[in-house]
Amino acid sequence: MGDIFDYISWRGDLNWAQSPFCPVDALALSALAYIHLDGLVPAGLEDPVPLRRAAEQYLSLPAGRRARCRCERDLLLLQALADSPRFARAELCGHADRFVPSEETQFAALTVLPGDGSAYLAFRGTDGTLVGWKEDFNLSFMDLVPAQMEAATYVEALGSSFSGPLRLGGHSKGGNLAVAGAALCSVKTRDRIQAAYSFDGPGLNSYLLARSGYQELRTRIRSFVPKSSVVGLLLTHEEPHTVVDSDQEGLFQHDLYSWQVLGGDFVRLEEVDAGSRLVDRTLKNWLAGLTNAQRETVADTLYQLLSSGDAKTVKEALEPKNLVSALRASLDADPKDLLTVASSLGQLAGAALRAL
Repeated sequence: MGDIFDYISWRGDLNWAQSPFCPVDALALSALAYIHLDGLVPAGLEDPVPLRRAAEQYLSLPAGRRARCRCERDLLLLQALADSPRFARAELCGHADRFVPSEETQFAALTVLPGDGSAYLAFRGTDGTLVGWKEDFNLSFMDLVPAQMEAATYVEALGSSFSGPLRLGGHSKGGNLAVAGAALCSVKTRDRIQAAYSFDGPGLNSYLLARSGYQELRTRIRSFVPKSSVVGLLLTHEEPHTVVDSDQEGLFQHDLYSWQVLGGDFVRLEEVDAGSRLVDRTLKNWLAGLTNAQRETVADTLYQLLSSGDAKTVKEALEPKNLVSALRASLDADPKDLLTVASSLGQLAGAALRAL
């Protein structure tokens, strides 16, 4: 068994005719969406940039500019793709990056033209910012979050400019955006979508599940989750999912680089493990016991407290000085809101005990 790097090394000299597009290709291209290629890749389809050139330009940037990169392995993946004939000649275009804290919006996407006549629309997952995580929480009580509407607009715009078959995909929230964008776009565009890949992405709420777009798309959704999935089982999935083996444990299996690959496919398992099923029951029972208004209050209150200091990311919010700021801010918070938060956390503990 190996990982995505082994796959790129093994399949890297095969063109798309010799080895057609597969789910592991989709995962590799989805990971590209995490890299901040603004200024290096055009926003439209005109003058697409070869992946190798974009990689060389990005990797030659000063360390401070690359500091925005999510993790070191994203840089290693970019270099591996650039060194691989299969991917190096792919062209990049359609770069979009919209981050608006006042609207609680974090959206980014990238279009890849692999060279097989299709386009792959890759959506970025949550980026670690408080705004990004707040928008994730909003999924539990809003019919549509801004990023999902941005995804639909993106799919429609790229679909109207590109005449070939389309594939969509993303990791984590990016998977949710790929499915939502495909479900919300026009019938004319959706009919050209061959597949929408969701790699451990949250499901959808009842509003989107009931839409005709989702029902039309459902047989083309390719949902993959690791054996101890948590994120990928959130909300509701009506489409089946494929369980993938991982060399990590628990929540760390959300890391796409831990997923196991054998040949041209993932190492597939029969079902998620008992721990994943336990967490899934716990969270679903907990959310079922909260009204949408209560979910909104919990999300808004926690966000206001955690962002009361200098923190911009979840990691920064957990630093001692910012935790102190959050505690101070709680003194000025509405007691009713704090009570709702405390009560909901108590319900979460109760749901966990019932699941056990």
